[in-house]
Amino acid sequence: MELTIRPLTPDLWPALEDLFGAIGACNGCWCMYGRIGSAYRKRPREENKTDFRDIVMRGPPPGLLAFDGDVPVGWCQLTPRSALPWLDRNWRLKPVDDEPVWSLSCLYVRKGYRRRGVTSRLIAAAIEAARRAQAPALEAHPFDAEVSPSASGSGYASTFARAGFVEVARRTPARPIMRYELEGTADVIDEAL
Repeated sequence: MELTIRPLTPDLWPALEDLFGAIGACNGCWCMYGRIGSAYRKRPREENKTDFRDIVMRGPPPGLLAFDGDVPVGWCQLTPRSALPWLDRNWRLKPVDDEPVWSLSCLYVRKGYRRRGVTSRLIAAAIEAARRAQAPALEAHPFDAEVSPSASGSGYASTFARAGFVEVARRTPARPIMRYELEGTADVIDEAL
C-alpha cells in the first residue's frame, strides 16, 4: 500500500469527514477530548464536529491525514501540547516537566485498513512534522495492551516503542506517557509532507 500523508488543511476537511463518517470517529469525539475532556460525550456530536472544523479552518493544521490514493484511511492529531488544555487537568496525563512538547494525542484508522501499518506510518510522519516545526520532543499517551486490552484512539505503547518513543512516566498501569526527543530541527515549518 502506497500512503500519502498530508497536513489537515481546510481544503481536506471533506476527506476527514469521509474518514470519520456520520458518527464522527470514537463515538462522536471529533478530536475534542484533549481540548474539553469527557465533556465531549455530553454535547451533541454535531457541536464537536463544528468546533473541530473551526479549529481546522483557523489553522495551523491540527494533524495529519493518510491517503491510499484518494481514499482517506488514517488520521493523527498532532499539535503543541498547549493546544490540548484538558491533558493538563487529567492527573494521569499531566506534564512530566516544563518542556514545551508537542502531542500526538489521537489516532484513527479506517476499517479495512487496520493492522496494515497505517498507524506506524502516521507516527513516523508526525515525528518528522514535529521536527520541522522545531518541537523539542513529541509526546504520546498510548495504552499498554499487555496491561489493558482496551481499544484505543491513542494507540498502543508497543507501536510507539517500535518507533523509538521511550516511557517517561506511568501514573496508572495501563497508560504510559511516552516521548520521542527531537534533534536537528529545521529552520522553517514545512506545510507539506
